Amino acid sequence: MKKLIETLKNIWSIEELRKRILFTILLIAIYRVGCGITLPGINPQMLSLDSGEGGLLGLFNMFAGGAFSKASIFALGVMPYISASIFMQLAGIVIPQFAKMQREESGRKKMNQYTRYLTVLVTAFQASAYVAYLRTQTAAAIVPEFGAFMFWLSTVVVLTAGTLFVMWMGEKITDKGIGNGTSLIIMVGILARFPESVLQEFFARNVGGGGGLLIFLIEIAIFIAVIVGLILLTQGTRKIPLNYARRIVGSNNAAKEVSGARDFIPLKVNSSGVMPIIFAQAILFIPATLVGFSQNETAQGFVRAMSDPQSLWYNITYAVLVIAFTYFYTALIFNPTEMADNLKRNNSFIPGVKPGEPTADYIATIMDRITLPGAIFLAVAGILPGIAGLFKVTSGFASFFGGTSMLIGVGVILDTLQQIESHLLMRQYDGLMKTGRIMGRQSAGASV
Repeated sequence: MKKLIETLKNIWSIEELRKRILFTILLIAIYRVGCGITLPGINPQMLSLDSGEGGLLGLFNMFAGGAFSKASIFALGVMPYISASIFMQLAGIVIPQFAKMQREESGRKKMNQYTRYLTVLVTAFQASAYVAYLRTQTAAAIVPEFGAFMFWLSTVVVLTAGTLFVMWMGEKITDKGIGNGTSLIIMVGILARFPESVLQEFFARNVGGGGGLLIFLIEIAIFIAVIVGLILLTQGTRKIPLNYARRIVGSNNAAKEVSGARDFIPLKVNSSGVMPIIFAQAILFIPATLVGFSQNETAQGFVRAMSDPQSLWYNITYAVLVIAFTYFYTALIFNPTEMADNLKRNNSFIPGVKPGEPTADYIATIMDRITLPGAIFLAVAGILPGIAGLFKVTSGFASFFGGTSMLIGVGVILDTLQQIESHLLMRQYDGLMKTGRIMGRQSAGASV
């Protein structure tokens, strides 16, 4: 406890870090207030939107911090920006012109600008779909004096402006705050549901007695163990030893040979982050959407089985998709050939491995080997909420037993702690931990 208090004092004593933290808190507070402001033309007292818990709408609502089900001005959150960012990231891998732009500073600025333009288009499209959803689900809450066209126009403009404002706040938190602004906004929205979920589980377990309090404490202990496992999954690395060639330093008269330094290449066990889980959930939503237009009883039974997180076939399919997408996304974002070329240009090499193509093959082999256990653990983390539901855990609290919610939460918190620890170490203060270093994720896709 004394160590914690001393660390907090050190954090507060660094003026730059203190300003960054306060600035971040201010923007997050503005975002959370905006999540409670209803769209123009909507009567909040008559609003009754289904949050779509466990479905595609539930995923949107989670990323929007609950604003989607409240018809808020921030109802779309940063989802359009995330979609545009992922598209541009994949385009940089597939299209050679974009790949060249990503390697240059001016090119990256252009890519960021293209991402913003694409965000406007995606937001306008999703806003139009959201208007149709509002008219279908809660037409009584729409003020009739607005008119159909005026309501559509005002909603599209407000939602687009809201998404761009949230995107701007995320960029400002990244530049002037404690970093990872977009991820931090998503995490705050997700964890905002946590206190209410814990209280619901507590009261549900204590209704009628029967040792409910003991069961609740066991659930909390398992929940903590899940968090520890997710931290190990997020921070797990495989270190490949690396040597630098000897070089001559100094002039001809005073030249001396400097022996090669030793280092390592850290390869993440889970380099794809939470993206495989998001992709797998999106794929599982497609059959339910397509069969929803059919009246076939067999098809309807298939949809029920594939839409129930507690069914056996759902969990098996979900786990297989997560493992497959982990390999797919890792292959997209990880380029061993480029890494081998960078090592060769920097006069560094892996002991016992020839530079060039043999080095690329060696790194690719190591990455394939460590991706398998990482993918399996990620699949287990993905199906844990469904397993928790089998033990009668409330749906709100069960969603925090792994899955998208806790993976994003754990990853973003580790990133934030890493930023704070960097500020402390730069000013000769002790880090947040006596031993070891906090390692955040290293890829943009993982932050999403």
